[in-house]
Amino acid sequence: MPDTEPTRPPQTTGPGPADGARRAAEPRRTGIMRDFFRPGRGQLVVGAALFLTAFIVVITLQSQASQPEFANVRQADLIQLLDNVTSETRRLEDQVRELESARSELQSGVDSDKAARQEAARRIEQAEILAGTVPATGPGIRIQISDPDRAVTAALLLDAIEELRDAGAEVIELNDSVRVVMRTFFTTADDGGIVADGVTLTAPFTIEAIGDPATLEAGARFRGGLVSEIEGERVGGSVQITQLDQVSIDTTVEVVENQFARPR
Repeated sequence: MPDTEPTRPPQTTGPGPADGARRAAEPRRTGIMRDFFRPGRGQLVVGAALFLTAFIVVITLQSQASQPEFANVRQADLIQLLDNVTSETRRLEDQVRELESARSELQSGVDSDKAARQEAARRIEQAEILAGTVPATGPGIRIQISDPDRAVTAALLLDAIEELRDAGAEVIELNDSVRVVMRTFFTTADDGGIVADGVTLTAPFTIEAIGDPATLEAGARFRGGLVSEIEGERVGGSVQITQLDQVSIDTTVEVVENQFARPR
């Protein structure tokens, strides 16, 4: 038999299915890229609107950040605030002069023992006044608060005390019965009344404070402070402030012996 070679299948060199799909996808990609670099009128309008919105937001934030803290405060309130700062500065300067004078006397060597005893006595007297263990007298103010609807809260009275402290009050008394010291606390009774250091306070409330009278009154009348809160819609009361040349505070507190702390 004659030798016969096996028949090989014909090999095609034409495009297959994968090549056709690839060529079909290329025009679509080309069209997408062309649309991206050549946006339509609607896309331009939306982009411009987004850019303008972002620009306005950035400008607004920068403008608010650059405004001073008291830009929206009334002129009268700014004047009161400046007076408070000025009075506090004068008080601190007086303290600095007193301390420097005491240091000079102690360092001079001339009767230094006597100067040391006087300085120690002065510091003890100041500590007793701050601790509330002795009566105190001096210029200050008397604040009388009416509360017809019993809307004054313990938190509101506490805020008033803090405002007076910030204005330079050295001694504070409530209703001639509670001496305000560092450990004074305010709570609300079951019937809604106000209790300070275990003493129930009833309206009308009276706050007496020793310090610079004008500065203390300005601190109480500062917008958003005690007077604004009491005479506002939430409380509906009234406040009467009287500047006095002499305020006598006789209420004292008992010294509580420390349980853990001991002097070194």
